[in-house]
Amino acid sequence: MKQIPQSRKKRTKNYKSPVALFNSLKLRRSLIDSYGQKNIYKVIIGFNLFLISIGSLFYTNDLVEKLEERELRQIKLFAEWMRYAINSDYDEDLNGIMEMIREANSFYEIPTIYLDENNMPAAHNNIAFPENVSPENQERIIQENLAKMKQEHNPIPVEIGEDRVGYVYYSNSFLLTQLRYYPYIQLSGIFIIGFLAYLAFSSARKAEQNQVWVGLAKETAHQLGTPLSSLMAWTEYFRSDPDMDPSIADEIEKDVQRLEMITTRFSNIGSMPTLKEEPLAEIVTGFVTYLERRVSSKVKFYIDDQLTEGQRVLLNRNLFEWVIENICKNAVDAMGGVGEIRISLIPMLHLNEVFIDIQDTGKGISKSNLSKIFRPGFSTKKRGWGLGLTLAKRIIENYHHGKLFVKHSEPGHGTTFRIMMQVTAPVPSAGS
Repeated sequence: MKQIPQSRKKRTKNYKSPVALFNSLKLRRSLIDSYGQKNIYKVIIGFNLFLISIGSLFYTNDLVEKLEERELRQIKLFAEWMRYAINSDYDEDLNGIMEMIREANSFYEIPTIYLDENNMPAAHNNIAFPENVSPENQERIIQENLAKMKQEHNPIPVEIGEDRVGYVYYSNSFLLTQLRYYPYIQLSGIFIIGFLAYLAFSSARKAEQNQVWVGLAKETAHQLGTPLSSLMAWTEYFRSDPDMDPSIADEIEKDVQRLEMITTRFSNIGSMPTLKEEPLAEIVTGFVTYLERRVSSKVKFYIDDQLTEGQRVLLNRNLFEWVIENICKNAVDAMGGVGEIRISLIPMLHLNEVFIDIQDTGKGISKSNLSKIFRPGFSTKKRGWGLGLTLAKRIIENYHHGKLFVKHSEPGHGTTFRIMMQVTAPVPSAGS
C-alpha cells in the first residue's frame, strides 16, 4: 500500500472543520444582513424627520393664523378710528387722532390704504416709497399696492355718515410674511444638510462595504489555498498508482486548475486588475464549452456571434469569465436545470461598444425583485450568499468601465442580462 504524501499529511492539519466553516459562512452572511438592517434604520430616521417637518409646519401655521387674526383686529380698530376721525366735530383734535392712528398701525407695520366714498385713495400708511419720488410715481406705487391688497384680503368698510362708505385695504405685515415662509426655508435647509449628510454617510458606508467584500474575497482565496495544495498532492498520488485510471487524475487536475483560477479571481478583488486586449468571441466560446460540461446535460447553450472576426475587448480574462459564469449559473438555477441559454455578441460600432446578451428560459424575475438583484446579500435561493451578481456588476462597472443590467425579464418567460463593453480595433485578417 502506498503512503499518503507528506504534503497531504502536513496540510490536513490546517483544514477547518465543517462546523468552523459553517460558522465562518454564517458570520459573513451576518455582515451582509447588517446592511439590510441599516436600510431599515434609514427608513425609521427618515420617517421621524418627516413627522418633525409636518409638526413644524402645523405649529407655524397655527402661529400664522393667530397673527392674522390679531392683525385683522388691528385693521378693524384702525377702520373704527378712521370713522371716528372723519365724523368728529372737533377739528382741533383731528390731527392728533390721525397721528395716534398712524402710530398704532405702524407698531405692526401693516400696509394700509383708505379709499373714500368716491373710491379714491385718501390715506395710506406703511407704504414704502423710494427717496425723492415724484407724485406721479407715488400714485402708481399706491395703485400697485392697492391691487395686491384687493387680492389678499376683503376690505374693511368705514361708515362716514349719510350713506357714505369708505374702505380700508391692507396687506400682511412683513413679520407675518416672514413667519409664513420661514418653516419652508428652515425645512429646505434641513433637507439640504440631511441630503449632504446622507451622501457623506453613503460614501463612508460604500467604502466600508468595499472593505468587507475585499476582506471576504481575500479570506476566501486564503482558505482555498490549503485544500488546493492537498488536492494537487492527491492528484500526483493517484497518477503514481498503476491501478488508478489516469483519466480520473486528469479530470481532477482540470478542476484543481479551475479552483486555482477562482482563487486568483478572489485575490484580484480589491486591487486594480490588469486589462488586456482579448478576442471576446474566443473567450466566451471557450468558457461556455468548459461550463457546458459541468452543468446539467439538459441545459443547452447557443452562441450567436455577430462580431467582426478577431474583435477585441479590453478586459481581465479571469474576472470577465467569472461574470459570465455567475450569470449563466444563476440562469441554470432559474431554469431548474432544464432549458436554453443563448449568448448573443452584438457589435454597436457607432457607440464603440459591444453588447453581450445572456438570455435564459427560466422563471424570470418579479418586478419587486428587479431593483434588488444586484444588492449585496439579496438572494431568492435558500443557499448562497447573494453576492454573485453584486460582484459581477462591480467587476464590469468598476474594473472594466462597462455596464451590467437586466435588459428584459418576464415571470415565467425568462430573463435577459446585458453587458456593455468598450471595444478596440479588430485584428486584421491574414492577407489584408
